[in-house]
Amino acid sequence: MKNLSTVLSSLSLALAGAALALPVPQAEAATTAQKQQVRKAKPASRSPRKASVVPAIAAKPSFGQLYGLHAVDDPLDLASSVALVMDQDTDEVLFSKNPQAVLPIASITKLMTALLVVEANQPLDEKITITDEDKDTEKFTGSRLAVGTTLSRGELLHLALMSSENRAAHALGRNYPGGLDVFVTAMNAKAKELGMLDTHYVEPTGLSSRNQSSAKDLAALVKVAHEVPLLREFSTSKEAKVQVGRRQMAFHSTNGLVRSGSWDIGLQKTGFINEAGKCLVMQAQLAGRKLIMVFLDSTGKYARIGDAERVRKWLSGNPAAAAAVTQTKLGG
Repeated sequence: MKNLSTVLSSLSLALAGAALALPVPQAEAATTAQKQQVRKAKPASRSPRKASVVPAIAAKPSFGQLYGLHAVDDPLDLASSVALVMDQDTDEVLFSKNPQAVLPIASITKLMTALLVVEANQPLDEKITITDEDKDTEKFTGSRLAVGTTLSRGELLHLALMSSENRAAHALGRNYPGGLDVFVTAMNAKAKELGMLDTHYVEPTGLSSRNQSSAKDLAALVKVAHEVPLLREFSTSKEAKVQVGRRQMAFHSTNGLVRSGSWDIGLQKTGFINEAGKCLVMQAQLAGRKLIMVFLDSTGKYARIGDAERVRKWLSGNPAAAAAVTQTKLGG
């Protein structure tokens, strides 16, 4: 019996070994090979699909474009639909184009905001914290000043003028004696005091297209603002660094002419929203004169800078032009 058991056991082991040595059935072998190929093979290239056609969305026209102001010709072929060049000392108008047209002024608004903050004599070293109230609910733009950022009033004023920081300007208005509503009322009262009868403000940043003015009104504002040393300093600095939490952040001027250093600029402010186009106001010395320059509703990224250069070339290259008065009015 032992020999028979031993024989059967040996036979079973032999059969098992033979079974392991048998070739894998063809179907199973194919499946295994396919699996290996799937693991190793690269995804098959697909024939390119036809790109879906997305209709182009036309840029929102500015108010100046809607009003047809760009159709008005001018001798300098400016890209701005509204322009004014005025002697600061004599109020003589050297060049004008649609000077009484009332348009949105975007961040040129911040010049009035800054003027009121300085005239209120509030402490410039007082700390102000950016809150949710300072977020842009008009255009929903972002900001480098996160909610919770705390800076001094002077730093916020600097960033509002130099870098056109919207949250900085809003926080300044919000912290005015009496609050934001009182501040906006004061903005309009100041405009009336300065004879800016075409001007109306609804908020301190310029994000609202309901902040509107004319070139002649803004020239009056620039003339008054230029009398304030702090506004001259802050608006014409190239950069500033502020401590935000544990980080030091650098901010820069929005005006390429300031950054280039090729102009003698005493005060400036830029602005842009779609409804206003590119805007620029400046006090600068050209052709031996102190001039106030206003450019509104300029089309193109660098167009307002180009317009300023055209005026400089016109004045510098033609001394007689500096004494000429060009009047190009709306509809004429």
